[in-house]
Amino acid sequence: MFQRILLATDGSAASEQAARLAVDLAKAHGAKLTVLYVVDPYPYLGIGESNPLGFQAYMSAALQHASEAHHKVMTLAEKVGVDCQPRVAEDVAAAAGIIQSAKQVDADLVVVGSHGRTGMARLMLGSVATKVVAESPVPVLVVR
Repeated sequence: MFQRILLATDGSAASEQAARLAVDLAKAHGAKLTVLYVVDPYPYLGIGESNPLGFQAYMSAALQHASEAHHKVMTLAEKVGVDCQPRVAEDVAAAAGIIQSAKQVDADLVVVGSHGRTGMARLMLGSVATKVVAESPVPVLVVR
């Protein structure tokens, strides 16, 4: 049924739950798994030019975190014989990066983790998963 699955990860516990499910689905369907980490530019929007060293440090740390998140998923996938490809999206908000990447890799399923925030935390922080569900051209599986 699924041929190309896009897993969005941020390295969190919620993402690890989503990773286990995405790997299992890829194994069951013989699907290709793409593991996406989005480097959100938010902390440095508009000030990168005034503090380029701060931006470089932020990007270096973000790319290191992406590598660690990818490694966790790839290790999990390797154990069950699922081929997966790491992918990083930069200079884009998380939800938009996920939607763009889903289109670029021609995914037929997007898997995302949800932190399960409610109330004011959800209103203040927003929900990447909610935005992805609302805007995705393909089915989205939200894992909590």
